[in-house]
Amino acid sequence: MDFGLSERAQDHLGRLQEFMDSHVYPAEPVYEAQRAELRAAGREHHLPQIVEDLKIEARKRGLWNLFLPDSEDPAHGLSVTDYASLAEVTGRSPELAPEATNCAAPDTGNMEVLHLFGTPEQKERWLKPLLNGEIRSAFAMTEPEVASSDARNISTRIERDGDHYVINGRKWWITGTADPRCKVMIVMGKTDPDGHPYRQQSMVLVPVDAPGVEIVRPLPVFGYQDQHGHCEITFTDVRVPVENLVGEEGGGFAIAQARLGPGRIHHCMRALGAAERALELMCRRALSREAFGGPIARQGVVREQIAESRMAIEQARLLTLKTAWLIDKHGVQAARSEVAAIKVIAPRVALEVVDRAIQVHGGAGVSGDTPLAAMWAGLRTLRLADGPDEVHVRSVARAELGKYTDA
Repeated sequence: MDFGLSERAQDHLGRLQEFMDSHVYPAEPVYEAQRAELRAAGREHHLPQIVEDLKIEARKRGLWNLFLPDSEDPAHGLSVTDYASLAEVTGRSPELAPEATNCAAPDTGNMEVLHLFGTPEQKERWLKPLLNGEIRSAFAMTEPEVASSDARNISTRIERDGDHYVINGRKWWITGTADPRCKVMIVMGKTDPDGHPYRQQSMVLVPVDAPGVEIVRPLPVFGYQDQHGHCEITFTDVRVPVENLVGEEGGGFAIAQARLGPGRIHHCMRALGAAERALELMCRRALSREAFGGPIARQGVVREQIAESRMAIEQARLLTLKTAWLIDKHGVQAARSEVAAIKVIAPRVALEVVDRAIQVHGGAGVSGDTPLAAMWAGLRTLRLADGPDEVHVRSVARAELGKYTDA
């Protein structure tokens, strides 16, 4: 296995790191100040201007749509292994860097779905403005009434009525839909409830402003209200043209798996980027804070926390890079077990590192004076997003037992 970066990726990485140092990190306090102003003005989910400024700067530097694999963009795309290292860097500033480079979820997965399965008309109307960073999008699968970790449970109905589909159902934790720039959702629901369990679901494109769509509320996460919003949404007799079908009827489950595989690599590497930043903050704090006659970095318990964090990050990164390499060489299906494994391991490791960093910082760690508390809240949700840990552990066990039961 070769995890070395291509010459193109090395160039991107150098420019991205310089962009982070010169523009992104200095913009973090500006972002917080502008969010506070917008919140006070009753515009909680509007985008602070600093992010638009960063997008302009990133695009000027050629740091745009880096997530697109070379199979989709031979002129500019990177391998999954290449992009993994770039995603890790953007994860060091999760509120700013992914969106500044147009590499933020859920848009990345939605753009890949439209690229792979969209019609020319769908690509022109929705994919093009998404690639240009002009609009945002959402992926509506999770529901409050069922265990959505098993996508076969999805109960939202998508029924054919002449030249339209009629959608009825309720979703929640639909990321991005509180942001006024969110214009379209990919909605997953059942078109054939009596069909094969993996052929009952379909996906359709639903404009956010379609009649019958109601954004009920944005849901806070550990008290944090995300700028883009994670919303509960109801669909009441929502009508969209049959041309809004993504792929084919009954193909929703397969499309969901194609969408979530590479996206989990992105999530995991960004999580490790957050862990790296937390470790850096931990080391600086340990060297600068004095107690019991010297810097706390001299304390054995603190040194152990630092060492355990470094070792855990390296292990998780290697497993994630192995998974990226397998996808590059053999496709997503060949890496299914590894994708499931990293989706458990990377958030777990990142959470442990951030928790240690909080402990070393003392009271400052749980305050808003460092990024650690917000990092922890975001990473903790990652143990549920794109499927809870338990589902992925189940998948790894099933694959492992299959080596013996098949024999």
